[in-house]
Amino acid sequence: QVQLVESGGGLVQAGGSLRLSCAASGRTFSVTAMGWFRQAPAKEREFVAAITWSGKSTYYSDSVKGRFTISRDNAKNTVYLQMNSLKPEDTAGYYCAGRLLTPTAWVPAASREYAYWGQGTQVPVSS
Repeated sequence: QVQLVESGGGLVQAGGSLRLSCAASGRTFSVTAMGWFRQAPAKEREFVAAITWSGKSTYYSDSVKGRFTISRDNAKNTVYLQMNSLKPEDTAGYYCAGRLLTPTAWVPAASREYAYWGQGTQVPVSS
């Protein structure tokens, strides 16, 4: 099993920045990639960003590209999401997720690809 714990959420004004963290514990050697998803009230969960465990490849949704940066610190088993130029429409619960190695090709934006999920952290962005 892998446990994921997010932190760093909180109220921020539009135009501001926030850095989310996702600490992984347990059988982390089984995780091949990490992703961030978000879900706003009454909306579907949507992909935000993803990174391979090596950190060599990153992926972003069009809505956050150029504003958000995903990174990782393998020594700390932690993945980060640096969010800049925040907008009210970024308001959501943010969830990190871990993917196990499978024989199929990875689709970073597909939530079904991820076996482990954190409890989420809330990010309200005021206008």
